[in-house]
Amino acid sequence: MDAITSKKFHKSWIKVTSIVIGSFGPVFFLGTMVSTSEPARLTLDFLSWPIDGLTTYSSPDTRFLSALTGGFLTGWGVMVWLLSSWVYDKAPEQVRKTILIGILSWFVIDSCGSIASGNTSNAVFNVLVLLAAVGPLWVPAKD
Repeated sequence: MDAITSKKFHKSWIKVTSIVIGSFGPVFFLGTMVSTSEPARLTLDFLSWPIDGLTTYSSPDTRFLSALTGGFLTGWGVMVWLLSSWVYDKAPEQVRKTILIGILSWFVIDSCGSIASGNTSNAVFNVLVLLAAVGPLWVPAKD
């Protein structure tokens, strides 16, 4: 247990967290153009289980929202990576808490919105993303 609660492991896990967050950005960026929207469409179809082909990217509003989502997720992922690289050694506990609170905030708002919009399955998938992103960051690192 000590190995996964070490500061070195936490710092490495924060990079995993950044990849979990940021990896969705390029997928949704692809949704901005009709010719490359299939990965984003399929992702939304999967997250609104079951996969039924009813999710489309035909609306310009959907493609615009996909651009915003892709940008936010990419930026958030990069920010988390840089917190690990530039700030963690100076303030490990504050960085851990910042990332944890950010992820929990995403989880609550995204899951509640998913349920309210009739996409409860996404709230279930969010639990898996939450666990992957947080990993050992639930507990403070030890010296």
